Amino acid sequence: MNYRYSDKAKTLAIGVYPDISLKEARNRRNEARKLLDEGKDPSFEKQRDKLRQQIAVDNQFFIIAAEWLSKKQKTISKIYHGQLTTILEKDINPVIGKMPINEITAPELLLALRKIEERGAFDTVRKARQCCGQIFRYAIAIGKAERDIAQDLKGALEPYESKNHAYLEESELPEFFERLSCFDGNPITIAAIELLMLTFVRTQEIRFAVWTEFDLKKKHWRIPPERMKNKKQHIVPLSSQAVDVLKRIKALTGERKFLFQNSNVPVQPISENTMLYAIYRMGYHGRATIHGFRSTASTILHENRFNSDVIERQLAHVERNKIKAAYNHAQHLEERTEMMQWWADHLDTFRPKK
Repeated sequence: MNYRYSDKAKTLAIGVYPDISLKEARNRRNEARKLLDEGKDPSFEKQRDKLRQQIAVDNQFFIIAAEWLSKKQKTISKIYHGQLTTILEKDINPVIGKMPINEITAPELLLALRKIEERGAFDTVRKARQCCGQIFRYAIAIGKAERDIAQDLKGALEPYESKNHAYLEESELPEFFERLSCFDGNPITIAAIELLMLTFVRTQEIRFAVWTEFDLKKKHWRIPPERMKNKKQHIVPLSSQAVDVLKRIKALTGERKFLFQNSNVPVQPISENTMLYAIYRMGYHGRATIHGFRSTASTILHENRFNSDVIERQLAHVERNKIKAAYNHAQHLEERTEMMQWWADHLDTFRPKK
């Protein structure tokens, strides 16, 4: 079709016969004339339509998801990377994978998540929603989406997480360690959080820790019965990373009784809310608690097939079965030592690369 635009002679290529029928050619010519009447260049609009189509293909959810997953590979464990890959390939992509990410609606994402929920895989539902949220936020950062629609699904799925002690999911640990590394709080408080994550003891057990309880050569921390919930001495195997944190603390408070001295009242340890308020300042108010780190550790260790008895012994949980408790004298110390070193190494995979 020959036409003039801005006083210039131009030609619009409509198509090749017989691939394009005469009827279709007339329809496209009429559409081109309508564009001219609106002051638009038909050739330019044709090229822009092609570009839009290509952008839509490049912006498909599964492509953005694969790009995000590739970048996450450097900061998460191989096991968790494999779990996310499976969730995306088997549960999410079959429903919304080929849709442009900026055109996906909350009900469409909900449909994919409901399919997982219907088979009772509630933990997978939580991981899938969290994973999709991170993908949408990544798409926003690179200019391929405008908002995280996963946020619109709060309350739309079956509740599963414990309401008593909010805890971090494995996928949230890289962001947590990134924020912790940039946190400008008291070095003693930061060290307390690090040691607690490495040992997942209770808040009271770490607040009142004194130097006489530690044997850094044997890598043992013996918590006395009076500070334990079950009123029994608890031995905590110390990983190499935990020993490094303790050496750092010793340089700060080694001459004092408590590891974590209260800066306002030197004869007392830090208050029960010191660490909690610190993670609140880091942006985790309502999202995590100090006690929740125990749940994080327990969940990940169980998912990685560590012996349940060994995990429970390390958590120093009170045995509810009195008969079993009477015969359960096993410390599982060797297994716990191996597990605690694995746990410390696993946490290292989430820390920012130096």
